Amino acid sequence: MNLSDSQTGASAPVVPRRVSAMEAVLTHLRHAIERGEYAIGDKLPSEAELGRRLEVSRPVLREALRALQTMGLTASRTGKGTFVISNGPVEDPTFGDYTASDLLEVRRHVELPVAGYAAVRRSAEDLDQLSHLLERMERETDTTAWVAMDTLFHLTIAQAARNPVFRKVIEEIRDALARQSAFLNELGDRREQANREHRAIVEALSDGSEPDAVAAMAHHLQRVETTLTSIVRPGPEADRTALPMQPPTEGQQE
Repeated sequence: MNLSDSQTGASAPVVPRRVSAMEAVLTHLRHAIERGEYAIGDKLPSEAELGRRLEVSRPVLREALRALQTMGLTASRTGKGTFVISNGPVEDPTFGDYTASDLLEVRRHVELPVAGYAAVRRSAEDLDQLSHLLERMERETDTTAWVAMDTLFHLTIAQAARNPVFRKVIEEIRDALARQSAFLNELGDRREQANREHRAIVEALSDGSEPDAVAAMAHHLQRVETTLTSIVRPGPEADRTALPMQPPTEGQQE
């Protein structure tokens, strides 16, 4: 099995995209938990053992294990390892201190009016900063760098709304937004789509159109929610191909 971290750029919807190594590992472990191969309360094999069985690097494996925790399927206990705490389905993953549903609810009530205010209050400097940031995001291929710019993009729009309270709210949830953004990009292949949505927002701000800015932000947040739902509650058509994991030896503690 090809576990390359690269992804195809195929445009035909009938051609499935090639998943990253991290996504392949996550899919395998998630399905193993859902099938009961690892029951609630069981300890997962060590990182070294999982890496050997799945033939992936430690960084890739750690990203997959973090995603399992975000989905609420496992918990890490310092000095003891990673334990299964749920066999799914995951309803509401947690990003830092906040659940996905809490984030989305707050973002609808904050970022929609923020976009509207920004459309009528933004300065030429705000537009230049947003345009420059968007151009950098559209060129960026590194997920970590892109995620950092994604949160800065939303902070810049809050700044353009000329209300320090709005920016303070976005600052408060900035870490959670970054975690969610990374999660969606790794598992939902969101980057190019998000870039298009961001460009529509910037165009509405540039036009000074409050309704268009609100509509563009609403569409962006709806796509975030749709992608998140598709990840945590995949349909029956989801690829359930398991990695060629070696079975534990007889008597081995999992």
